[in-house]
Amino acid sequence: MRLKFLNNAISAFVIAILATLIIPLSPGVLDFMFILNLSLSLIILLMTMYIKEPLEFSIFPSLLLITTLLRLSLNVSSTRSILSNGGYAGEVIKTFGEFVIRGNVVVGLVIFLIIVLVQFIVITKGAERVAEVSARFTLDAMPGKQMAIDADLSSGLIDEKQAQLRRSKIQREADFFGSMDGASKFVKGDAIISIVITLINLIGGLLVGLIGGGDFGSVVQTYSTATVGDGLMSQLPALLISVATGMIVTRSASESNLNTDVMRQFSSQPTVLIIAGAALPLLSFIGFPPLQVLLLSGMLLTLGITLSRKTRVALAEAVQQAQPMEEVTSEVSFYKNLDNVYGLLTVDAIGIDVGYSLLPLVDEKSGGSFLDRIVMLRKQFADEMGMVIPSIRMKDSGKLNPNQYEILLRGESIAVGEILVDHYLGLAPEDLRPDDDVDGIETVEPAFGLPAKWISDDKRVRAEMVGYTLIDPTSVVITHLSELLRHHAHELLTRQEVKRMVDNLKRRSESMVDETVPGVVSLNELQRVLRSLLREGIPILDLETILETLAEYAPVVKDSDMLTEYVRQALRRTITRRFSSAGQIKVLNLASDVEDVVIKSVKKHDTGSYLALDAATIQKIVVSASDELEKMKRLAQQPIVLTSPVVRVYFKKLLDQFFPNVTVLSFNDLDASVQIQSLGTITLSER
Repeated sequence: MRLKFLNNAISAFVIAILATLIIPLSPGVLDFMFILNLSLSLIILLMTMYIKEPLEFSIFPSLLLITTLLRLSLNVSSTRSILSNGGYAGEVIKTFGEFVIRGNVVVGLVIFLIIVLVQFIVITKGAERVAEVSARFTLDAMPGKQMAIDADLSSGLIDEKQAQLRRSKIQREADFFGSMDGASKFVKGDAIISIVITLINLIGGLLVGLIGGGDFGSVVQTYSTATVGDGLMSQLPALLISVATGMIVTRSASESNLNTDVMRQFSSQPTVLIIAGAALPLLSFIGFPPLQVLLLSGMLLTLGITLSRKTRVALAEAVQQAQPMEEVTSEVSFYKNLDNVYGLLTVDAIGIDVGYSLLPLVDEKSGGSFLDRIVMLRKQFADEMGMVIPSIRMKDSGKLNPNQYEILLRGESIAVGEILVDHYLGLAPEDLRPDDDVDGIETVEPAFGLPAKWISDDKRVRAEMVGYTLIDPTSVVITHLSELLRHHAHELLTRQEVKRMVDNLKRRSESMVDETVPGVVSLNELQRVLRSLLREGIPILDLETILETLAEYAPVVKDSDMLTEYVRQALRRTITRRFSSAGQIKVLNLASDVEDVVIKSVKKHDTGSYLALDAATIQKIVVSASDELEKMKRLAQQPIVLTSPVVRVYFKKLLDQFFPNVTVLSFNDLDASVQIQSLGTITLSER
């Protein structure tokens, strides 16, 4: 019951505020409400000073409305009491008015007017403008912040949960500053209505007093005291709330509260305090009171000198603490710690070493966009293949030539390339005439092995006019890296990455994942199937279909190769889209005699099956395949061999030993809608 009451306390409080607009309040209740209003305003002001960022006080816009409504309701109640009780509206208003006026009505009214103008013109107007600008810039910055979160998520710097928290924070910031932009209008309107209510109290009180037959002097004294007391009693909390509004919209994200930040940042520059303290005595020469000037000057000099000494002592201690670390420079001393030795065992999944001439390409401070291109490559790879590329470690290497780069997989080199930073890689058109050729440095395009030229910037326009395809150095490396990642994607798919993929799918299909992994299919079996698909360039983006297929066949099929074939059949639309063009696919057929030989040579054992062909038969198949593939290269860009489903996996293993880049598909891998065009047949017959 107690918790339910607390949950509804704010709603009851707002209803009570609205009720005071109609129900008259006794002077005693008014006193209590005025003190409550002042206390609440002070608490809100202090809250804005102790928070580290605005979102820690996200309810402020709503509190601003509630406190404004509370002040207006108290103004209505106090006005009713002043006009109906002969100028008496409680001890708080009376005491406050007498203390400020001290027998002089003009002084009280001037002080009240100054407070209202300070609040309205200085604080409220400034806070309103800051809130408006903050709301606009926060909304404008949202797309960039979202892209930064996506980039960090793709690069593996943060996980999905952290990304969700950061996205939620961005949305809350936008909502908060948008609300503050509108809520600041409450403060502005509150200042205006306070002046109106004060005039009503003063004029209405004079009319009521004079009509009642009172003496003019006593009427003026009574009602002016009550009016000023009421106005100041409402404006003082309003001023505190206005300051709190300005404080929260000008508060940037920080690691500490305002008090700590002010003290730390002022004390971090003791020289400034010393200079200010030395300059102050000069003011006494133009007539400033020497006692006060010298007192303040001495305080600043003392504080500045004390802080300066503390800074020097702290710096000396830091140097002393650093000296022992600097002394441990020998490898022997460093590797006495076993933890440092274990650090050598870490191997990066992917690494890129560059020569020193290529550093401007990868250094963001020098304007290099290489890291941004890596982020976009990771996004593209995830969209196409359904796998996230792990973080890529980059460093310079003195072992490489200045213009070389080396791509490493699990610490071992898999490719070395060379680029010229101030040139473009030019790929000549097929119909290039000798007279149109452009001078350049002959080379080979690293990703696909095509003949190319490095063309300098001054020949760029001419090269484009004659039809050269020009590629900037960064794109050359990115393209090379992209092709290598596609070729070695199956080696990068770790057990941990498979677990993350399954967890990601579980958010959408929890019941299906729970029923399949690891009960029907273990992570190890799933990893083998996914690696088999990636090895042959099949995207694993549709993980849900893959798991559903495995859940259907894994209980009866224990051979991972056969399980992969069933999964390929379920992904036939994906495979068809990937290897066909314009609804057509160009292939080489496998003759029936080759298929018969392959099927008869399959040997099965407990853990799977393998192909046992004699050397002479293998040579015939390889020679025939080589001839047909050579013919196919002139007609199709990607060599594809089409077989029956039972032969595909074994023929692929055979062909990989001699032609690893050839794609082997079965009829079950293709959708019925695709048109198959045969460009030749691989056979055992003599040609």
